[in-house]
Amino acid sequence: MSLLSCSGQRPTNLGITDNKFTACPSSPNCISSDAHDQNHYVLPFKFNVPAIDAWLAAKQAILELPRTQIITQTSTYLHAECSSAVFGFIDDMELHLRSSDGIIAIRSASRLGYSDLGVNRLRMESLRTLLINKGVVQK
Repeated sequence: MSLLSCSGQRPTNLGITDNKFTACPSSPNCISSDAHDQNHYVLPFKFNVPAIDAWLAAKQAILELPRTQIITQTSTYLHAECSSAVFGFIDDMELHLRSSDGIIAIRSASRLGYSDLGVNRLRMESLRTLLINKGVVQK
């Protein structure tokens, strides 16, 4: 007997509206640089290099993350799905290049459950560390 899928349905409200991500739900399984509360807020990636170089480096770094695949990408937006190692839970990672602000805004949210045990924050901080080590973003 196979395990039930833990991927959940792909959200229909992903993307950018009015230059912002969809707000995080009240549950603690989402982080966003557009959030206004301490529990959901995460610093965006402030880049040290030209915007296009930062964007290309961010896309490359995402490809280095385990069990992560890019689903949608444009010149300023990226959506990737990240699956957990054991049960295959899917989280949705979003990046938005905001050249005029000198940042890449970030959001990561679990599709299922209430708590993610900090996995989304840890993933985005791992991505930040990869980009810091490449000299692309500030600490």
